[in-house]
Amino acid sequence: MSAPQKKVHRTTPSTSREGTRRRADAERSIASILAAALECFRQDPHVSLAAVASAAGVSRVTLYAHFSSREALLDAVLAHSVEQADAALQAQHLEEGPAAQAFSRLVRSSWRILERHAFLLAASEGVIAPARRRVHHRKVLDRVERTLVRGQEEGAFRTDLPLAWLVTTFYSLLHAAAAEADARHLKAKDVPDVLDRTLSSMLRITEPD
Repeated sequence: MSAPQKKVHRTTPSTSREGTRRRADAERSIASILAAALECFRQDPHVSLAAVASAAGVSRVTLYAHFSSREALLDAVLAHSVEQADAALQAQHLEEGPAAQAFSRLVRSSWRILERHAFLLAASEGVIAPARRRVHHRKVLDRVERTLVRGQEEGAFRTDLPLAWLVTTFYSLLHAAAAEADARHLKAKDVPDVLDRTLSSMLRITEPD
C-alpha cells in the first residue's frame, strides 16, 4: 500500500498579486497614520486615537490593527521622527571638514530638529519610558559619538572623560535646553548659540596659559 501523498499548496499568480496588494495597502495605511499622528500630537499631546484615525482617513479598527495601543502608536511615531532627524543630520556631511566645525553644525542642526519635535516629549511623557526614548535616539547619538571620536583623534576634543558620558551630556543638555525654552527661561532664537558655546567649552581642549 503506497503512502498517502501530501497535498501541495501552490501559490498562483493571482494569490501572489493579492498578497502584494494587501501589503502595499497596509504600508500606505501605516504611512498615513504616522503622518497624521505626527501632526495630531503636534497640535494636542493628548489627542485621542479616534481623532488620529479620522485625520489619517482610516477607521479605528484599521488603526488598532496596526497599533494596538497609544503606547505602540507613540513608539512608532518616535521611531519615524528619529528617521527624519537622522536624514537631516546626514545632509550636514558631518564627516567632512574639521571635527570641531562639524560638531558645531551637529549641535545647531540637532536643536532645530528637536525644536520641531519637542511636542513628542510632552505626548510621550508617562507613556514611553525615558530609557525607551533614549533607545530611539540611538541612531542619532551614534552620529554624535562618531563626531566626538573624530574630534578626539584630531586633538580638538578632550579625552579625559568617558566617551559615553560626553554623548550623554550632549543628549541631556539638548533636552534641558528644550525645557528651558518651553518655560521661557531661554529665548528659542538664542538656544543654538547657547548650546554651541556650552558644549564647545566643555569639549574643547584649552591651550595652557
